[in-house]
Amino acid sequence: MWNKLQNLLGITQKKPLYIRALKKQDLAAVMSIERQMYRYPWSEGIFEDCLRVGYSNWALIKDNQLIGYAILSIAVGEAHILNICLAPASKGKGLGQQFLMELIAVVKTKHADSIFLEVRPSNTAAVKLYKKAGFKKIGQRKNYYPAADGKEDAIVLSLDLTINPV
Repeated sequence: MWNKLQNLLGITQKKPLYIRALKKQDLAAVMSIERQMYRYPWSEGIFEDCLRVGYSNWALIKDNQLIGYAILSIAVGEAHILNICLAPASKGKGLGQQFLMELIAVVKTKHADSIFLEVRPSNTAAVKLYKKAGFKKIGQRKNYYPAADGKEDAIVLSLDLTINPV
């Protein structure tokens, strides 16, 4: 009741930017972002499986709204960022960098020494973000992503947390 009254009077404080565990209830918002941002989005079933099997699943929340999400696999001293995405309206504001730094902090608490990910070469903003964070190219996967004209390669990046304490 108090929260409702505060909302009506316009005196609520907006929560700062933070991350929290992704929940099944978040999937509608996740799928909305996923479909807006990717020509070949993951299915809702893939996200459900990620939640079910216990991957490290995160939501980025700003002003009580889910504006981003990330799915990581963390095991045997390594982390793999499987999917990370921000809502279109949240891009270009430094929020991706903040989210990535939070995820790196999470990975460190799990005692991983390195983080891996794949990224499309055509996703130049993401490539720039990862390089700025200290990720290095360690390889390339041929024909990894579906693309309008067939397939697109993936750049494989790694961040060594033993020498890059970010």
